[in-house]
Amino acid sequence: MAKETTAEPLDVIPTEGENCHTAHHLCMPEDSRKRAARRLAIARGHLESIRRSLEDPNVYCVDVLRQIKAVQGALDGAASVVLRGHLEAHVATAATRGDEKELVEELMDALKYI
Repeated sequence: MAKETTAEPLDVIPTEGENCHTAHHLCMPEDSRKRAARRLAIARGHLESIRRSLEDPNVYCVDVLRQIKAVQGALDGAASVVLRGHLEAHVATAATRGDEKELVEELMDALKYI
């Protein structure tokens, strides 16, 4: 989720590869987005495999549980990538932007989801 740093709306959404950090808007770093998307694609593949396996009347419960754990691991990995990107791109630079207090509050709120 983007962090608005002022009440003014951002008029222009940056295109791919452009720096989207402005006085009015923070966005997820491109590398983090791509890495998280890859991990989510892996999770989606595992999840689809589990769904298909449940169509088999002979599916073994422990095999399903193992695959569910793999999906959870992929999701946790994606969350870690997003959190690291946020810490490196936004939290570490908050003092230079002057929005440290807002980012600390946002981070404390975000930690509920991890």
